[in-house]
Amino acid sequence: MIAIIDYGLGNVRSVFGAVKKVGFEPILTADYDTLAKAEKLILPGVGAFGNGMNNLRELGLVDILNELVITKKKPILGICLGAQLLSKVSYEFGKHAGLGWLDAEVIRLEPKNEDIRIPHVGWNDFQKTKDSILTNDIPSDALFYYVHSYHIKCNNLSIIAGTCHYGVTFTAAVIQDNIYATQFHPEKSQLSGLKMLQNFLEKA
Repeated sequence: MIAIIDYGLGNVRSVFGAVKKVGFEPILTADYDTLAKAEKLILPGVGAFGNGMNNLRELGLVDILNELVITKKKPILGICLGAQLLSKVSYEFGKHAGLGWLDAEVIRLEPKNEDIRIPHVGWNDFQKTKDSILTNDIPSDALFYYVHSYHIKCNNLSIIAGTCHYGVTFTAAVIQDNIYATQFHPEKSQLSGLKMLQNFLEKA
């Protein structure tokens, strides 16, 4: 069973459909017992960082996720906002503490070319920076779908698994032990995105 964490901020239906498409049985849940029984966790997310953390706290999910992911080492995949929430702090609409699993902060995209529009919406590249299970059988010219105005800035560069360039080079994927994260939406990225999601679900 694959648990998609339902905390009120996320494109959970499209993630649900993608997980089913690659041959797994997903469930949308914020229930401790269900999360504890799941083989893998997915933390999706669309929206503002502060709202995401508030929702996780109100549902009691911060302590639950710390236990399952940090103590018990259950594999988790954060997607877009869900990836950003894994960082120590975000500066989106003020300063907000995150889950703190990654030595990273979330800052605004600031392309050097003022003609480049923010938010970054649409198809863009993914440059692999190290071999990982996420990128198994992913072509080097694969494109992925991005929707964001902020990005993860890693203080620990060794956890960066891939980057993207949109006026500035930013972190597109992170791997740290049992923690996986993508700034893009694999569930919206057609065959390459589905393959990356399958890689996580089969091999993490």
